[in-house]
Amino acid sequence: MTSTPFGRMITAMVTPMKPDGAIDYDGVAALAAYLVDHGHDGLVVNGTTGESATTTDEENVQTVKAVVDAVGDRARITAGVGTNDTAHSVHAAKAMAAAGAHNVLIVTPYYNKPTQAGIVEHFRAVCGATGLPAMAYDIPGRTATALASDTIRRLAEIDEVQAVKDAKGDLFAATQLMAETGLLWFSGDDVNNLPWLAVGAVGLVSVVGHVAGDDYAQLIAAVDQGDLRTAREIHTRLIPAVDAVMNTSQGAIMAKAALAELGVIDSDAVRLPLLPATPEHRDILRAGLTAAGVK
Repeated sequence: MTSTPFGRMITAMVTPMKPDGAIDYDGVAALAAYLVDHGHDGLVVNGTTGESATTTDEENVQTVKAVVDAVGDRARITAGVGTNDTAHSVHAAKAMAAAGAHNVLIVTPYYNKPTQAGIVEHFRAVCGATGLPAMAYDIPGRTATALASDTIRRLAEIDEVQAVKDAKGDLFAATQLMAETGLLWFSGDDVNNLPWLAVGAVGLVSVVGHVAGDDYAQLIAAVDQGDLRTAREIHTRLIPAVDAVMNTSQGAIMAKAALAELGVIDSDAVRLPLLPATPEHRDILRAGLTAAGVK
């Protein structure tokens, strides 16, 4: 499987925590190794699924260091540096580069609803802080501001911006932009992984990949080989797992519950305002993983 600067089978990694909410850095390293042992050639650290909204700058640095030390020679490590404060993101990007990250993930600034021109300048400033390859994260459901097509065209003119993680879901607009810009496209929405790959995305930034990395690596390979039948079979088999992880509660909550269920992490602790999965949700999760053949 030909790789990219970011990898192709990537999971937006949860941040393992102890029951008291402190980050379990040994667990971070162990989880990173587990994922790379199971189909991954890239990881996103300190992203939304990593609970970046409630982790500190220092914790983020230590988490990246733990992941780089564990698997940095076997996978591409992309560190989330997105905030709604450009100066903060510039500081974070420098810190992540110093910690050994290979790339940065920059989300559209949230809450303050910048103009499209302001978004471009935000990306330009953050990219200029390190020169590392950057992936733009387009997720208007969380940020309230989508990346307009013309904005993505402008971002493509910034040397460091090499990829888009798309959780917006406009497949046709994305195919136009792929053809025009040469940007690497990644599915940022597990329910649409196969459609994205089918129209030209090079890879996935997944949540369900925590428990289905090998399967998704096989899905990518099947699409590469033009084997749509196998790709559909994998997609269909994983439907119960995708539904259980992505549609039962919240992604980080359910991914941690799944990893704890499989014995990969010691605790499914999350930080408020998130709460651990309820017993009812665990039952749904267990049934979904079983139906999908995830063990």
